[in-house]
Amino acid sequence: MEPRVGNKFRLGRKIGSGSFGEIYLGTNIQTNEEVAIKLENVKTKHPQLFYESKLYKLLQGGTGIPRVSWFGVEGDYNVLVMDLLGPSLEDLFNFCSRKLSLKTVLMLADQMINRVEFVHSKSFLHRDIKPDNFLMGLGRRANQVYVIDFGLAKKYRDSSNQHIPYRENKNLTGTARYASMNTHLGIEQSRRDDLESLGYVLMYFLRGSLPWQGLRAGNKKQKYEKISEKKVSTSIEALCRGYPSEFASYFHYCRSLRFDDKPDYAYLKRILRDPFYF
Repeated sequence: MEPRVGNKFRLGRKIGSGSFGEIYLGTNIQTNEEVAIKLENVKTKHPQLFYESKLYKLLQGGTGIPRVSWFGVEGDYNVLVMDLLGPSLEDLFNFCSRKLSLKTVLMLADQMINRVEFVHSKSFLHRDIKPDNFLMGLGRRANQVYVIDFGLAKKYRDSSNQHIPYRENKNLTGTARYASMNTHLGIEQSRRDDLESLGYVLMYFLRGSLPWQGLRAGNKKQKYEKISEKKVSTSIEALCRGYPSEFASYFHYCRSLRFDDKPDYAYLKRILRDPFYF
């Protein structure tokens, strides 16, 4: 007897793991369509799949947002059933021997900025912008970029459009390699930080690695410290040397934003379209 989910889906092999929970291949028993099934043990200390499912619901209909077909509890697991997507940008980067061309990076940047802008338009920050959390579509959507994994997302404004307050002494949320400077400094994240993280992802694709990768340390806390020191001491110019100056402009703009500023997404997309013509 094969494992079933919600009486409608067959559970297949494991295909990955998110920030919380494991992801399996599934099949819709009626249509034979393949889906992705995310499982989280109900006994987990900080369950968040229900939270993530609500977020996907809120974002439904947006370009590059996977569709959710079912959320529920099955035995010991919280279950989220959604669109099956293609490889992540990290997978793609590895397929391409860990270097992407300028043209490819600019084409990805345009879609990635659009995804972040859409999430922000729904009053949420993603807070874990990294290559693993952007996936390509499948079939006729094979060149569409999707954003996934909202386990660390946070609402940054309430229904009256009031922005969350500025705070310090926050622990690092997200992935240290792509964390913004302010995140390392313990400052509450806001829209500017998602965009700065996106900038690091783009430079990672272009350069093949970031200067603060592969640092040795005794434990996680010391490693974060080292990454933070290296990030602070690497100038934007040094990070972007050898690449179109628009990338440096992108970082200068992100770092010039105040905590509750609304970023000019169109400006960022515009400057990253320009190098196409050089």
